[in-house]
Amino acid sequence: MRFPASTLTTALLCMSRSAAFVVAKRGASSVCRRSSLMPSFLQLPRMMTVCHLSSSTTSSSSSSSGTEVSKPIEVFRKDYQPLPYKVDTIELDIQLEPRKTTITTQMTIISSSPTVTLDGDRSVIELQHVLLNGTLLQEGTDYQVTASELTLLQVPLHTPFQLTIQVTTIPEDNTELSGLYQDSSGMYCTQMEAMGFRRFTYMADRPDQMATFSKVRIEADKEQYPVLLSNGNLLEQGSCNDNNNRHYAIWQDPFPKPTYLFAMVAGNLGKIQDEYTTKSGRRVDLQIFAEPHQTHLLHYAMLSLKRAMQWDEDRYGLEYDLDLYNIVAVDSFNMGAMENKGLNVFNTAYVLADPATATDTDFERVESVIGHEYFHNWTGNRVTCRDWFQLTLKEGLTVFRDQEFSADMNSAAVNRIENVRALRGRQFAEDAGPMAHPIRPESYISMDNFYTATVYSKGAEVIRMYQTILGVEGFNQGLKLYLERHDGQAVTCDDFLQAMADANPDIDLTLFRRWYSTPGTPVVKYRGEWNEDGTYQLQLEQETSDGEPLHIPVAVGLLDQATGEEVVSTQVLNLKESQQTFTFSDLAGPVVPSILRTFSAPVKLVPLEKDNESLALAFLAAHDTDGFNRWEAVQRLYTSLIFQHLPSKEESSSSSWNYVEQAFARTLDTCLDNSDYSISAYVLTLPSESTLAEEMDMIDPIGLHQARSTVKQQLARRFESVLMEKYSALTELLSQTKELKFDATSIGLRRLRNVLLDYLCSLTDTPEERDRAAQLAMNHYQAATGMTDQMAGLSSLVSIDTPHRQDALDQFYQQAVGNSLVLNKWFTVQALANTPNSLETIQQLYQHPDFTLKNPNRVRALVGAFTMNAVAFHQPAGYQFLGDVLLAVDALNPQLSSRLASPLIQWRKYVTGKLMKEQLERLLAQPKLSDDLYEITDKLAAMAARQQGDGRETSEEAPVIKRDKFAALAARQVEETTTTTTLPKRDKFAAMAARPIIEQQPTEEATSKENRISELQQRCQQRDAIYADLDQAEALVIQLLQVAQDTATALSSNQEVSVSQYQSTLQHIHALLQPHAQYVQAYQAPSTTTRMYQTRVEWRLAVEAQEILQDYRALERMEP
Repeated sequence: MRFPASTLTTALLCMSRSAAFVVAKRGASSVCRRSSLMPSFLQLPRMMTVCHLSSSTTSSSSSSSGTEVSKPIEVFRKDYQPLPYKVDTIELDIQLEPRKTTITTQMTIISSSPTVTLDGDRSVIELQHVLLNGTLLQEGTDYQVTASELTLLQVPLHTPFQLTIQVTTIPEDNTELSGLYQDSSGMYCTQMEAMGFRRFTYMADRPDQMATFSKVRIEADKEQYPVLLSNGNLLEQGSCNDNNNRHYAIWQDPFPKPTYLFAMVAGNLGKIQDEYTTKSGRRVDLQIFAEPHQTHLLHYAMLSLKRAMQWDEDRYGLEYDLDLYNIVAVDSFNMGAMENKGLNVFNTAYVLADPATATDTDFERVESVIGHEYFHNWTGNRVTCRDWFQLTLKEGLTVFRDQEFSADMNSAAVNRIENVRALRGRQFAEDAGPMAHPIRPESYISMDNFYTATVYSKGAEVIRMYQTILGVEGFNQGLKLYLERHDGQAVTCDDFLQAMADANPDIDLTLFRRWYSTPGTPVVKYRGEWNEDGTYQLQLEQETSDGEPLHIPVAVGLLDQATGEEVVSTQVLNLKESQQTFTFSDLAGPVVPSILRTFSAPVKLVPLEKDNESLALAFLAAHDTDGFNRWEAVQRLYTSLIFQHLPSKEESSSSSWNYVEQAFARTLDTCLDNSDYSISAYVLTLPSESTLAEEMDMIDPIGLHQARSTVKQQLARRFESVLMEKYSALTELLSQTKELKFDATSIGLRRLRNVLLDYLCSLTDTPEERDRAAQLAMNHYQAATGMTDQMAGLSSLVSIDTPHRQDALDQFYQQAVGNSLVLNKWFTVQALANTPNSLETIQQLYQHPDFTLKNPNRVRALVGAFTMNAVAFHQPAGYQFLGDVLLAVDALNPQLSSRLASPLIQWRKYVTGKLMKEQLERLLAQPKLSDDLYEITDKLAAMAARQQGDGRETSEEAPVIKRDKFAALAARQVEETTTTTTLPKRDKFAAMAARPIIEQQPTEEATSKENRISELQQRCQQRDAIYADLDQAEALVIQLLQVAQDTATALSSNQEVSVSQYQSTLQHIHALLQPHAQYVQAYQAPSTTTRMYQTRVEWRLAVEAQEILQDYRALERMEP
């Protein structure tokens, strides 16, 4: 895999994913019916769609001047067609020369079509010649070449033929790190997934084209590149007969594979070696390569590899199938790692580790990613995906497998908590933003943008639900059948589901299929009722993005309310309807439910009645037998208390503080008696700001940061003496062990101690407290025996105004010289510092001699960390700085720039959203923007227009018009105005947007930069006028909602309400709002991945009052 380095219903006046569940579930007519309380203009509008039809990610055309331009094209899953030809075998000859690499490809092909089209990126490779069965072909007569394709015009039908293609390329200039490139150490290496092979040579570059690479010959300078590697087994190596300064190696992979799994490496590398004997008795040689000075950092990776090989045999009976397994560590790498058959290429961050350079978390990641890439040998390589829309088939399944591996190697409960924290912090945000998509997307412009938390992490949760529903044995039988049935094939998610269903015929998985096509995070609501006859009824309701139910496994246990004892052990309830009630019998007394144990489904759990929620959470925090749910209960108590400290809240509840205080005290009291110290550490840790933000309708990032800091300080001050006592006890305990160990217990002890340090160092209000905290952190840093404790001490120091801060940073920098991974930590720790001048520090580091935009790890270390720092990032200068970086990075590495843009993903949910949006508009206004970054910013800003689906050609000379916010809605209007003199009576947006597009279509003469700027200014003026109307409409609608909310509140409190006065008030607001009614509309395309085109009003309404429908229903019942 490419392991990522590193996520609604129509309401009364709007349509948004967060609110759309109720209407879609109950039906629009039942909610939005006309009444005296709902004027006609509030009825749902007719849905409007925007279509995009294409078959490739880029399309080339010629402008009037003959200049070739590339236009983004959207590719759809429904348009999949198998190729009319099959490449059976491939032989490669790769001649590595300075600034000129020659690649000769010989393919055996059989075709049912007279024409054969191959993928190739002419911006990177230069075609030298083409031979068909040994005959030299002529361009124009025998073949044609465009920017992205080579088409053979006449090939033999239904009989094998030999095609030879020779190209040259310059890997040294390939800063995108896709295809063949040279990394910072001078090593040549490849990265082919998803579409890098077309940047290497011409070929059918898609996963369903599986060929046998029967011979790969690599030739290079013997002294500079003594190690030559490729997939499979080494057949031959030696010096070149015609030049003794050069040497060669010949590799063969007997297993058919798609192009994305091809790899080659050439460099001056050191290695460590070992061997593994499979259960069947076959010996496998294991080699891990890195730069010579890094080989001492490879031993933990080798240990992890052998553990993974044995685990896969023990758990699933899967053995490795080649005689040799190679791993290479590469410093300049876009992703985490790549599972190329027999030759894994790894980012150094996920393979190099020793106590002096890697934290405990680094060690855990190395073990996890090593396992992940090895597990791909069966779930990804032997059985791969038919097309890139099926990416989760291999990635979701393999993430699940590596999670199970890590759970067995360490603590299952801790592993589950860590995975869910990551899911909520990233994937839930993705689900709530414009880039939301199902785990199997329906369309893409740049496939690189869909290596997402949804495809990987949520995809893994979907696989986990299979196991929850079928049981471990049933799941294992299904996986076995899947691998046996499809070995050597490229298949789909439907094939996987069918294998699971066939292996478990007694379980109906029909509805489960919808998880592959439904975007968004489902919400499960619950209500319980105890009956005197000894029964307990649990009512569950589900809300999904399209209103249709999913098959959701809900793991539930029951605890006795009086004793806290578990009276019903975990049972899996299969929620398949919008609302279901489950009954538990033969109970001795009232019970408290423990719902969604071990996080049995990727959903949000919400009580239907919140009156006693905190009391129930406090009970579960004290008594729940499920480790995950006990942690979850405390996290929800923390969340409630933190939200009460937001600037918009006047005061916090004393009961909330009491519940948190009790849970915190109980955990502190028993933390040294618990065998799993990591669980205690996580229970004591407050929810992250990203996790908290997912629970907020409108995010004030600075306010949230301050609220969380306040609660943290309050807890630290309340328990300061106990925190210090436990910290000292742990310090003494750890000092008794001279050897630094990386077992679960040792990691847990360090993790717990560092959490206590973090609390103690948060007390810095007075000079005395600052000095005390700084000294404690400095002592912790200097006494550290490994990188984990060293980073914990340094992380605390950098946020304290003390001379120790710079002293420690200078010491750490000297320690980091010569080790890029440690140097990355030096950049990161400063980027995350909580200081008033943190942005200025980050900008200075951006100019540091050791910082480079050409190394993705270095960019992520500084810029990626910066976007996680609320104080530094969420300010005008912070957004401006990110925009500057994105433009600079996009010119070098589009994959990296698109990922760095993700912090802007939910700009509409932020109180500072207008400032964030300005940077998106600035990016979209650029005449040259990569497809990767364009697709991200396009959807984030909801401003994109791609008109290819309407059959209209759009000149690249007018990028601002093509990418204008309203052009998507106007595209249909332009076409219609060619045959009609008046615009159809549709939305005001479309009408206003269509006119400037029609009137301002650029002529050949109006292509200068000045004219484009003038056009942009006119568009901005028109948009500002629309926004002025929007502001007025927004204020009125919010006023309308407030009147309804206040009246409903009065009704629920049994206060007297004058219905006539209420109706008069509403009618007055309606009259004022009527001229702006067109703005209170929404449009949804049929494709689940073509996002809604929404206005600011709709987004604001979606977060103003999610219960507004209930208020209106109550008012209607009161209507005379």
